Amino acid sequence: MKILALLTLALTQPANSQLEPLSTDQQQALACVAVLAIVASEQERGVTTALDYPLLAERGATYAGLVGQQIMEDSGRSKEQVRDAMIAAVAERQALAQQAADPDETVGDEMAGCLAMLDAAVPPRPKPDLTQCAGMLQLAYEEVYNREGLSKTAQDLKTLATVLDSRARNKMRAEGLSGQESDIMLTRSREAMLADARERESSGQGSNLDFEHCFTLAAPEDKQRKYEH
Repeated sequence: MKILALLTLALTQPANSQLEPLSTDQQQALACVAVLAIVASEQERGVTTALDYPLLAERGATYAGLVGQQIMEDSGRSKEQVRDAMIAAVAERQALAQQAADPDETVGDEMAGCLAMLDAAVPPRPKPDLTQCAGMLQLAYEEVYNREGLSKTAQDLKTLATVLDSRARNKMRAEGLSGQESDIMLTRSREAMLADARERESSGQGSNLDFEHCFTLAAPEDKQRKYEH
């Protein structure tokens, strides 16, 4: 994911050569768009320190769009002008980090406030539990398999579904449930997830759950703590 992908805005307005300077709040919002974009890019590249934060690609992009639209409406700037301001904010944050004695601390200081602003503007979706994730990944595997056969994507989804199914069963066993009771719960969970997905699809809605959390639950257990916040 390139940083600029987070800075794409949907609306356009005529350019205005008589522009007032951005307010302090607007400048702060742009700075947060930049910081979130940088961290999201590092997360995709697997930078360890960036993985200490919640996954930001999807919500960061939504936040960038909301901020850009609001600034266009409030300041009369065009999409291109706001985009340029965001790119400049990214460059400024990168330069500050490079000059800092401790770049991670510099980013961390800004991320504390920016995550609060992100949560207020784009609240995180509820995280599915282990049983729900086991059902979601199994359904995803079946959908891809029916469309593509045993493709690489299907194989990967099947592996993740198997891992989650095993962990869900282990958890239920630890809670005193029998194998048969676990089977029933997992089957009911898949049926409920499928019914909900079909209902939402018929009304043009996507899932209301944080699907990416399932990949966190499927990660090696010694790495999961990096994603838990």
